Amino acid sequence: MTRLIADGLSAAEAARHALADAEVKPEIDVPIVAQIADQLRTALDGFDGAGAHAAFDRLLASVSLDVVLVDVVLPYLRDLGDRWAAGRASVAQEHFASNLLRGRLLAIARDWGSGGGPAFLLACLPGEAHDLGLIVFGILASRRGCRVTHLGADTPFESLYRSVGTIRPSLTVLVTVQPALFATYAEDIQELAALTPTAVAGLTDMQAIADVGATALPADIGEAVRTVLP
Repeated sequence: MTRLIADGLSAAEAARHALADAEVKPEIDVPIVAQIADQLRTALDGFDGAGAHAAFDRLLASVSLDVVLVDVVLPYLRDLGDRWAAGRASVAQEHFASNLLRGRLLAIARDWGSGGGPAFLLACLPGEAHDLGLIVFGILASRRGCRVTHLGADTPFESLYRSVGTIRPSLTVLVTVQPALFATYAEDIQELAALTPTAVAGLTDMQAIADVGATALPADIGEAVRTVLP
């Protein structure tokens, strides 16, 4: 308004123009975010750490953290996994991108155990290394007030049992993307589910999960958080 008034418009006219500009901003933000997301992808694929950090910082400054995680980071990770499986991305690219993003996500998550809400215990099954989606789940849950304890990849059941006894979580979330791994530890999961409310993410066999007394979480991580947090 100040600029428009200085250009000769009346206060009323300047207000109308300013409001009109504000109303169209959400529509023009979308391509900007997409552009930064593409810069992030290019930097990660090209082993450009400085460029990736700069793009990530620009995203955090442009939109909410939920949008960064749900609309940028997770789609990139899914696409990277698909390209790796198809032979269009190397193991080195997958490791570089995953490690850089894990570092950024864990930095964001550093206070996720300080909430005043229900306690969540997060862990990957023994032999499961894919924990980035679990970290995103934990960040989203912590932003809604949960106290999150993250045990990470390849967690032995002995550690899970001890942690459940100490933390007494409202919910324990287990992750694996390998059906064979789930089958291997089905009895252990059933024993854990008898001690604490337990949910399983990463699989599509809902009946197998229900058979061990656990709850199956949706593949969409944002929806999974909404499922466990009313």
